[in-house]
Amino acid sequence: MNIGILGTGFGAYHASLLAKMEGVTRIVIFGRNEAKLGKLKKELGVEITTSIEAIISDPSLDLIDICLPSHLHSQYAIQALQAGKHVFCETPVCLSSADALAMRQAEERYGQRIMVNQFIKFDHAYTRLYESVNSGQYGKLLHVTLKRETAPLWGDLGLSKIAANLMIHELDMVTWLLGNPPISSIWGSSSKDGQALVHADFDTPQFSAEILVSSQMPEAYPFSVGYEAYFEQAKLVFHEVDYPDGKVEATLYEYGPAGKQEIVLDQGNPYEKSLRYALQSFTDGTPSIISLEHAANAAEAAFEITRKLA
Repeated sequence: MNIGILGTGFGAYHASLLAKMEGVTRIVIFGRNEAKLGKLKKELGVEITTSIEAIISDPSLDLIDICLPSHLHSQYAIQALQAGKHVFCETPVCLSSADALAMRQAEERYGQRIMVNQFIKFDHAYTRLYESVNSGQYGKLLHVTLKRETAPLWGDLGLSKIAANLMIHELDMVTWLLGNPPISSIWGSSSKDGQALVHADFDTPQFSAEILVSSQMPEAYPFSVGYEAYFEQAKLVFHEVDYPDGKVEATLYEYGPAGKQEIVLDQGNPYEKSLRYALQSFTDGTPSIISLEHAANAAEAAFEITRKLA
């Protein structure tokens, strides 16, 4: 497969993963920083260009991987589809319901597909949660709490942006795990430096879910994610801490009839798994758990939360 990548920020990371994958025969990267492009060409052996149009119009490219700022995703995804190419897109897939609709209509019109890097679905701890719910091995899921906490390291993540840019991963998980449960309540607080803490509840007669995200943790607080899942017959507790020096600590415990047991986590890279999965789905034409439809469900939940916080 021949792939064009738009963007040298996260796109550089995508390129480093794709360059090692079997079946990827050509990679062309667009960027505006020629020094950065030159470095990527030297280190990865990829082709480079400062023209987006050159990539989108290249008839030999099969897939466009979009790693541009989110407000540009819809524009270039639609252009790529119109040019007869599939699209792999970073999250959030778009920033408005109108853009989500335009992308869906373009998929139908041009017969190509968009997949979105919903990498949380390939993280072993979250895959285990999904499989536990669907297998019924612990009985019914009663409640799940998902958390994501970070110091203010990522720019503006205030009330108008935190749902789409930080909470989106937990929304990916909730909408995948539970369908599209209604949002029953939302609470948010913002700080003076453009950060926020937001709590959202999803309640139905069968189960409840909650998401808590914060971008205003103290500087000394490490980036952390996790969940607690309550079943009829057990509880799963996952906690991951990413330290500034690159060290990662992750544990998943099962509390059930046999007592407390640690579940050994697969250390595979969920970003790499997501890319591999997308390439296989594009090649085989099989249904995808990271389709535009899946991603749009989570995005619409983020838009609703943002509107209510406003």
